[in-house]
This record gives sequence, structure tokens and C-alpha cells, in this order.
Amino acid sequence: MGVYIIKRLISGVITLIVVATMTFFLMFMVPGGPFLAEKALSPQTLQALESKYGLDKPVIVQYFNYMKHLAQGDLGTSLKQRGRDVNDIIRIGFPVSARIGLIAVTISLFFGISLGSMAAVKRGKLTDNIIMVIATAGIAVPSFVVATVLLFSFGVRLNLLPTVGLSTPLHYIMPVIALSLYPTAYISRLMRSSMLDVLGQDYMRTAKAKGLSWFVMLFKHALRNAVLPVVTYLGPLMAYIMTGSFVVERIFNIPGLGSKFISSITDRDYPLIMGTTIFLAFLIIFMNVIVDIVYKLVDPRIKFR
Repeated sequence: MGVYIIKRLISGVITLIVVATMTFFLMFMVPGGPFLAEKALSPQTLQALESKYGLDKPVIVQYFNYMKHLAQGDLGTSLKQRGRDVNDIIRIGFPVSARIGLIAVTISLFFGISLGSMAAVKRGKLTDNIIMVIATAGIAVPSFVVATVLLFSFGVRLNLLPTVGLSTPLHYIMPVIALSLYPTAYISRLMRSSMLDVLGQDYMRTAKAKGLSWFVMLFKHALRNAVLPVVTYLGPLMAYIMTGSFVVERIFNIPGLGSKFISSITDRDYPLIMGTTIFLAFLIIFMNVIVDIVYKLVDPRIKFR
């Protein structure tokens, strides 16, 4: 396993370099600049700002300078939030996004696995049909639509839940629901298919012939094998939660990393765009490595090569 992890880490570093390179050059291909939106800037002031942040140099020179600082762990200084390092912005914003994301992932796993298992056990019955209809609807509706409907219904019309910030536990309800609905629905369908396959295996029929209860069969024998596809989905799930939180954080005005990423694009804040993109790419790569290790722990038959 050690050799496998080292190989994955090396490939992760290469992936980060590719992501950083593509993001850097695509960013500079877009017309405009970070200071053009600011009014009443004289050509001399604009030239001084570009010289201060190194934007007057050729793009290839800026690229190598950035990669040199990146290798030292320096993500640069924000062009719009003057005097603030990108490292500090990520350090402050990420814990907020992580709290929402981890709650959403936990809820998605709990309800998705439970509903999928229930649908498999009740295959073809009313319970199965209801769960599948809800799961299909959950997959079809994007998170930003769910967030908007929740905001309008429970925040504006009924005035039951707070709509801005994260100052109390009630503030988490609508953002977490908006983020967790799609993965819950997807995991439910995934779990149902996997559980149906496991329930049809010979060892399950043997367990049933021995007179074991459904509870023991389901949780001791079936669940461990049926949950493997869900474990595989954890990596993409974390990616979905993090990218989905961008729009959700914007809708509910949450001071997390997602809102910083959106504002960095609209403001053409090049260092912040690069820093958040690289950080999120690192997070996704890291989570995929963790998922591979968990997959091995859940199923010892898996061999790493």
C-alpha cells in the first residue's frame, strides 16, 4: 500500500501542476484585467499598479514567477482585498465551507444508505416506488434551484428560518439541505442497485436458510459488500459538495471559500483565482487517495498495484 500511496502522491503533484498551468494561461486569455473596473484610474496609476503586482511583465515570466512562489507554499497577495494574502483568505474561508460540506456529506451518507437499503428490501412495493420517485426528483433538480426555493419558501414567505450567514444552528438547515439533496438521491439509487445484487448472492441465501433475521443478514452480511460503490463515490461526492457550495454560499451570503472563489472571478483577482483553484484541486486529489485507502480497509480483497 505504501508504494501505491507514493505513486498516487506523485501523480497528484503532476495533476496540480497541470491544473495550475491551465488555469494560469486560460485566466490571462480572457479579455480585461483586474483594475479596469475601477473608475477614475489614470494611465500612470494603472501602470504603477500593474508594476507593483508584476502584471506588466510577459505572461510566461509571470507564470514562472508564480510557480516558483507556489513551490514555496506562497499563493500570492489578493489584488482586490489589498494587503491580504491568499493563504490567509483560504485559511479563514475554508473551515466555514468545510463545516457545511461535512454536515451535508454525513447526512447524504446516512439517509442515502438507509433509503437505498430500505428500497432494496422492499423491492417492487409502495415504499420502493416512493423512495425511487423522490430519488429521481432529487437528482433532476440542481442545488441552486433547491436553495432558491428553500430561501423563498421558508425564509421569505413563511419566515421560519434565517436566510443570511451562519451565526446559529438554524442558519445551517437550508444550505445543508440544498447541498445534500442530490447526493442523498444518488446514493439511494446506487445503494439500492448494489444491495439488490448482494441480496441475490449465494451466501445471502445460505444465511437466510440458516434462519438468520433480516436485521443480521442486512447489517452483518449484506451492507459491508453493498456499500463499496458508495465508498467509491465519496471522492466525486466531496468534489460535488465543494463546487456545489460555491453557488449555495453565494445565495445564502455565507462567508466561506465558495463565495470568495465566485467574487475572485468577477473581480479578476488573479492570485485568488489561482489559489482557490489549486487548493480545491488538492482537496479533491487528497480525498480520492483517502477513499482508495478506505476502500481497501472495507474490502481486504482489493489489491493495490
